[in-house]
Amino acid sequence: MDHIRVQLLWPVFQPDPSVISPTALEHLRELLDLADHPDVSLDVSVCVLDGWLSGFSFLPAWLTGRNMITDPDVVRAQLLLLDALAEHVGDHRRFLGFDLGNELSVPNPDVPAEQGDQWASLLLAHCERIAPGRFHVNGVDNQPWFEARTFTPAATATYGNASVLHAYPYWTGAIKRYGPEGTGVLHLGEYMAELAEAFSPVRGRPKWLQEFGASPVERPADSIPQWATTFARNTLSSAGLWGCTWWGSHDIDRRFSGFVEYEYDLGLLTVDNDVKPTGARLRDLIEELRRTPVQPVTRHVALVLPDSRELGLEVADHFFALVDQGVRPALVTADKADDLAYLSDRGITRLTYVR
Repeated sequence: MDHIRVQLLWPVFQPDPSVISPTALEHLRELLDLADHPDVSLDVSVCVLDGWLSGFSFLPAWLTGRNMITDPDVVRAQLLLLDALAEHVGDHRRFLGFDLGNELSVPNPDVPAEQGDQWASLLLAHCERIAPGRFHVNGVDNQPWFEARTFTPAATATYGNASVLHAYPYWTGAIKRYGPEGTGVLHLGEYMAELAEAFSPVRGRPKWLQEFGASPVERPADSIPQWATTFARNTLSSAGLWGCTWWGSHDIDRRFSGFVEYEYDLGLLTVDNDVKPTGARLRDLIEELRRTPVQPVTRHVALVLPDSRELGLEVADHFFALVDQGVRPALVTADKADDLAYLSDRGITRLTYVR
């Protein structure tokens, strides 16, 4: 591994709209110092407004009754937190950049996507001002891509330095729809990466498979290492993949009894830091890919997306059907289907439509 993504508990870092914890800031700096140790050498993406993770909402008490995206006073508090973080760790050579927050569609399901887009644009532009040249993103789950929930696909593929993908067969419903070894499970990350490419105004914009993982709840534990390898390879077949990040580093200690069963065994390491079989397999895959990287697939056939906000598994069915026929398709938005220069630039020679 060459990077990690760390989750800040928002109430700990900002217990009051106008107060940033100096202790929490110092702990973060210490973590980056540890990541800079010669035996470690990990870049660190700092995910800030958490927010939502591992099945819980860790939101500040002062946010009660207010919306984190649409309330101007809350947004001012968020900018204050980002400023403090940038001042404290923005110059650290292991600081990769800011992630606005983890899967913010989940705690903000009713925010109109246009307002969510404006918020993301504002905060990501602020991140660039206070920490220029770093790698700033919005850590969305699949809902903005599949349903335009809270954020639109177009904005998610435009703002920040990369398009973020959280591609879980379990949480998207793919494993229930296609079965553990189905094409729609093995190629889900590839489909989402091609969605991001279709909506990007810039060809080859970086795409980050920021979360993928599997639990024994959804498939036999001994099948996870091979699934992880196949899934990563398939996703990397899409051009412009910046990186892949497994969720998460460690299993959750079972002395913590409040998590849903799915969350406990997602780690590459046990709670005692022993490397699990999936961790060992991914370690070997990383070494292999550094010697011989996956070459992106040339995609001459493109599936034209319907002019709809619903781009989930019902649309993905058509993508996976083409894969089953031996075709690795691209995706094209409906407004680009008649743009011959655009299609030519992407190497697309044939279009097929969702019927």
